[in-house]
Amino acid sequence: MPGAGDQPGTEPHEDASPDTGGRDTADAAGGAEDSSADIAEGSSADTAEDSSGADSPLVGGAGGDGGAADSADSADKGTGSPAEGATEGAVQLSEAEAELAAQRELRERIERRKAEKDGPVLAGTALSGTAADLLAAVRAVESGEKPSASVFSGPEPTPRRVAQEPVRRPQPVPSGAPASMASESVDAVRAVLVRGGAPEALAPQTAATLGEGADGQLREDPWQLLRVAGVRPEQADGFARALLGAECGPDDERRGRAVTVWLLEQAALVGHTALEAAALHAALAQRSVPDPDAAVQSALAEGDALVFQDALDEPGGTPPAPRRSVEDATPDDDGGEDGEDGAEAEEARPVRVLIGLERYALAEESLADGLARVVNSLPKDEGAAAAWEPAATGSAAELIRAVAGRGLVLHTGGEASRAEPASLVAAALSLGLRVCAAAHHPDGRRRFAQLLAGADAQEQDAREQDAREQAEGTRTGAVVATVAGLLSGEEGPGRDRDGMLRTDLLVVLDAPQLDVESAAMLAESLPDGARLVLSGDPGVLWSAGPGRVFADLLAARVCPQIASRTPDPGPVGELVSGIGIGELNQVEAPGKEVVIIPVRDAGEAIHRTVQLVADSVPRAIGIPAEQTQVITPGHGGAAGTRVLNAALKERLNPGPGRFGGFDPGDRVAYSATPGRAVLGQVVKADADGLHLECAGVPVVVPKERVEQTVRHGWALTAHQAVGVRWPAAVVVLPGDAAQALSRPWVYTAFGRADRHLSVVHGVEQALPHAVAEIAAKPRTTRLPALITAQIPPSV
Repeated sequence: MPGAGDQPGTEPHEDASPDTGGRDTADAAGGAEDSSADIAEGSSADTAEDSSGADSPLVGGAGGDGGAADSADSADKGTGSPAEGATEGAVQLSEAEAELAAQRELRERIERRKAEKDGPVLAGTALSGTAADLLAAVRAVESGEKPSASVFSGPEPTPRRVAQEPVRRPQPVPSGAPASMASESVDAVRAVLVRGGAPEALAPQTAATLGEGADGQLREDPWQLLRVAGVRPEQADGFARALLGAECGPDDERRGRAVTVWLLEQAALVGHTALEAAALHAALAQRSVPDPDAAVQSALAEGDALVFQDALDEPGGTPPAPRRSVEDATPDDDGGEDGEDGAEAEEARPVRVLIGLERYALAEESLADGLARVVNSLPKDEGAAAAWEPAATGSAAELIRAVAGRGLVLHTGGEASRAEPASLVAAALSLGLRVCAAAHHPDGRRRFAQLLAGADAQEQDAREQDAREQAEGTRTGAVVATVAGLLSGEEGPGRDRDGMLRTDLLVVLDAPQLDVESAAMLAESLPDGARLVLSGDPGVLWSAGPGRVFADLLAARVCPQIASRTPDPGPVGELVSGIGIGELNQVEAPGKEVVIIPVRDAGEAIHRTVQLVADSVPRAIGIPAEQTQVITPGHGGAAGTRVLNAALKERLNPGPGRFGGFDPGDRVAYSATPGRAVLGQVVKADADGLHLECAGVPVVVPKERVEQTVRHGWALTAHQAVGVRWPAAVVVLPGDAAQALSRPWVYTAFGRADRHLSVVHGVEQALPHAVAEIAAKPRTTRLPALITAQIPPSV
């Protein structure tokens, strides 16, 4: 087999084309100039990969790393009649219910916090500590409420602020009518749907989405159907025409408002938390909305969306606090000359107008508030910081010193750099602090736990060990969990009576995978005085959910940033490091650590992939097939995950697929909620459903949920694979995937290999071009403006 530096001399196969049915583009995550066209064409719905593992009715062929997915798939579902597409949307019922419940709880919690913050402030309430105590004492004496002697006697401790229990995402439930929805309500919705020509299978999901009185809402405003996952504007238009008849038209105010919200939701699927007004207007125009501005104003008036004005950065200037509308900006209360001058300067300052959904707006604001609290609540104690100094040795010295003096620290580096957070955890434990570490994936949790225990430690089930120590009250070491498990309460150190995590230091690994809502919940869960370290590799693909939290915080420069100097070892590490700076270098691989296999077409790519996994890598490298992972850009296409998994199953675990296409022993990727795939293996199937073992934990998937939540897992997309590493990885680049490649995608895919990397190469010069020229697509977010308004940049 050729070495890593060999350049394949293959010709692109003309017949190899992406599975593009129903796919318009995968670039909806671009800037204002191109996002409008992409969103208007529905690309945010036709995203590249639905890392949830379910076949969304809104996805198409091969695509780029545009936000929540890496390759558009399911051509057979992206097109077709409105009825067919809407029927397929019904399969996402449980995910929609879970997300709606989580949204409601998060929104209520954040609104309570904002109401407290925005409430009337009495004179002197900004004081704290001794000054506040003295002011309270004087007022008590003056009012005669209690004798002065009692005022200055031993003060009682100030009660802690009671925090609400953080949002816990509901577990998925079987499809069908939700338990909370009366059958009469579902029947009423079903009758309206049938009358409008929509499939009655949408009734349970529609009733759950719209809530009480859903049937009346649909009669009054048929475009409310767009709020149901999987329904597209053209399908809602057909439904509205059937109900309204001649009254229905593209200029209907209700249609413009509904399409505005739908476009914002599609933008969130590819990572945006808001859209620039110009981009949204252009997208509305492409969706045949005759007056985009009126449509946006209607959505704002109804509270379906929010408008924000974020001041653009000026050299050497400090950005003012972002505001939600022009009316919020007023001169100084005294109306003096300075206030007028300030108002004029504010008006002259350039701003960008953003439109966003309340859900993500509140999450970003809550995240900024939570991080500011983390930064400001750490006691300024020089003696406490000095206690860390003896542990500040080796490559982790800089990180330990930064954490000693600051509440929020960012740490960047590759896989080898995880040794530095491990040293930080050991240092914090030596000082008697409570420490918790959280990774994106169970595999990351396992690797970090082993790193803490030592390179020669035997593998343990981190979940069982954590539960045992917590029950026995014998925990003396750090708690290692997954982010999802920590937020749900299934893993982690537990919470105190105020609802806060019982930890003094939280280290979040794989920080680029944090979406804005998960990050907000983490920040809100930290007690006052706790430290937060976000650690990760900035070169990998961003989160599947909206936002780019880690990248935004790095850009804002509001806290110490520690860049690791520990390189990833070996030829694979050298190759991936070069890709991170835009260079696809030739590396020496004397032990066949890196191998390039040129192929002419998709058929050859599939054949060589199966040969590598089943024969070549086990025989030549000594890594068995079960420790080798195949990674490809998309689910669809001539050599996507579907085709590759079928070929690999036939070779590695042939069977009739009696249980929804699965047999005992099949490798699978299970996604209980969108965006979080856990790898596992099929154990058996019975009347209860499909039995899996995922990360050492038994899971039973009800039979009606198997098709939507379980995929074969011999071949994955890069987004599904992020956060996991295997002894060997085979990256398949068929000719039809050239447009899907980018530097973050290549960096992520190649970086999944620990000891051996094989590249099945059929894209010719598209690979070096992607590495050198195609960076991550930008996402529109508000976090940088929000965080710098509360925490001045430190550099």
